[in-house]
Amino acid sequence: MVMRRGTRRIRDARCLAAVVAGCAGLALVAGCTDDGDGTKIPPTATGTLEELAARAHCEPKLQTDAQELRQANCTTDDGRYVLATFATDRGQREWINEANDYGGAYLVGRRWVAVSDATVIAALRGRLGGTVETASPHHSGSGGSGGSETEHSGHRGS
Repeated sequence: MVMRRGTRRIRDARCLAAVVAGCAGLALVAGCTDDGDGTKIPPTATGTLEELAARAHCEPKLQTDAQELRQANCTTDDGRYVLATFATDRGQREWINEANDYGGAYLVGRRWVAVSDATVIAALRGRLGGTVETASPHHSGSGGSGGSETEHSGHRGS
């Protein structure tokens, strides 16, 4: 069977529309999710560094105020953490990839991230939503096999 290009584009557009409509419906139903242990997780917060800090009950102490990155230290009853906002998604991902080398837990939202230990991140997630990412100290990012402090992929032969 010979299919003309125009017909294929129409079919592809219909499939895309169906997928988008299905995802939009799912997003409306999702509103507030459960993290598996019964804790309600709010929709992921958005906003400026100050707006996110207010939602997290933090008085931010600004450390970096650049066009591409704004970063502050926060201390709340839950503990201390770093809150950062980014001008671009790419800038955020690059920052997280570099920070992963130091380990820790990361609460990630759209163009923002909070960094601390797992207990503080769990508490923040209850206020800011987001996705939790964790990294072990000295993560090589290259798929190394790990091992002891002196033998993992970042330190072999030293």
